[in-house]
Amino acid sequence: MSRPTFAIIDSGAFVANYRYAKSLAPGARALAVVKANAYGHGAVRLARALGDEADAFGVACSEEAVELREAGIGNPILVLEGAFSADEVDLAARLRLDLTVHSERQLEWLLAARPAHAIDTWIKIDTGMHRLGFAPEDAAGVYRRLQASANVGGITLMSHFARADETDVPATAQQLGRFLHASGGIVAPRSLANSAAVLAWPDSHADWIRPGIMLYGSSPLDGGANHDAPLRPVMRLESQLIAIHQLAAGESIGYGGRFTCAAPTRVGVVAIGYADGYPRHAPDGTPVAVGGRLTRLIGRVSMDMITVDLTALPDAQIGDTVQLWGDRVQAADVARHCDTIAYELFTRISRRVHFIYR
Repeated sequence: MSRPTFAIIDSGAFVANYRYAKSLAPGARALAVVKANAYGHGAVRLARALGDEADAFGVACSEEAVELREAGIGNPILVLEGAFSADEVDLAARLRLDLTVHSERQLEWLLAARPAHAIDTWIKIDTGMHRLGFAPEDAAGVYRRLQASANVGGITLMSHFARADETDVPATAQQLGRFLHASGGIVAPRSLANSAAVLAWPDSHADWIRPGIMLYGSSPLDGGANHDAPLRPVMRLESQLIAIHQLAAGESIGYGGRFTCAAPTRVGVVAIGYADGYPRHAPDGTPVAVGGRLTRLIGRVSMDMITVDLTALPDAQIGDTVQLWGDRVQAADVARHCDTIAYELFTRISRRVHFIYR
């Protein structure tokens, strides 16, 4: 029997979350972001689950796009970071990929190319994130140069929000204002809304939304919001109890003896650790569920195992299912305990975890 550590992927939940994102922006098309192997969930399998229902998919780089095309995915695919070399412009044409253009160098590659087909292009405007994109005052000039080129098909204007998950700060409204000013007078589709903006900033929905983390059932909004309740977790990360011990008060557990029992404690050992992608820095008290009942991590996470508190679960026994996150334990709650975000938890799952698609 193989090691009982599984990531169970609910493809139906992924489809339901995509439909929910679209329901929040009924006038917009939705680009499903499946970069980083669909945030660790399996890009090919989930893209196939959406099928023709997806208006488009978004990936970070051409390698991710090639994987989808080779798997038979025919939907429009946007390469969000654009070309990393001039050769990738020709590749985009052959595979009928959309390209983001965010720099003068990428613009020159596209204009100088001899592509087999015109390439649909998304102009990225930096409205305040300050990672990638043209300055707002340059957007109109970039648009005119692309519009004049036979290498370019449709053109979409895009930007990306830096703080849309913070609903009580003015940064998102300011970015939206800069974008509207920069794109004024340009007749082209527009795209700004990531998951947080889809949920909390309806004025930003425009022509294309770009849901990412919400497709996987996790809200990016700190503390939740009115619209995130219908999201369904797509991944259940599970293992099993493989040993149980009764420890006396004063006994310590695991490497470094980080947790010392204040009272007699029933301790379960679970077959999962940081080599599987569970965060090594998870503190005592991080939630887990044993047999569907909530309890807590105690002791330091090791490479292959964690220890959990079974004191309040006297009937728990070896072989019981332990959920690290999923429908009983929200990934966002685990992330908050670990001072990280659900995105990182999902993308860290290692290859020795068995994936099951349902």
